Amino acid sequence: MRIAIINGPNLNLLGKRETDIYGNMPFETFFETLKQKFPGHELSYYQSNVEGELINEIQRVGFDVDGIVLNPAGYTHTSVAIGDAIAAIKAPVVEVHISNVHAREDFRKLSHVSGKAVGSIFGLGLKGYELAIEFLVGSL
Repeated sequence: MRIAIINGPNLNLLGKRETDIYGNMPFETFFETLKQKFPGHELSYYQSNVEGELINEIQRVGFDVDGIVLNPAGYTHTSVAIGDAIAAIKAPVVEVHISNVHAREDFRKLSHVSGKAVGSIFGLGLKGYELAIEFLVGSL
């Protein structure tokens, strides 16, 4: 099974940024542990701080992979275009957020992604990515 992980803005700073919320592990390090936990599956990783680049990646992989784990980060609350890109592709998408966005500022409670995703995981830290992959592997 081929699963793409796509991370949005500021997630390149994991391990450095607001470690009380996001932890102290860089995503690249965590990605290596994911590959070890799912050895029979092909995992890829992409991160961008640019909305259009995220849309391009969703479209690029969305007809070739079996599933996508997407953390659109701050674009969750602002990008109708990312939601539209998810609706346009074949691959199921699981939305993941490291923090519990519903326990934060009110504007973070709006998601243009949740309604297009097959499921959403909030507030479980990096474990959310692992759970999203387990879901995709178990349901596809």
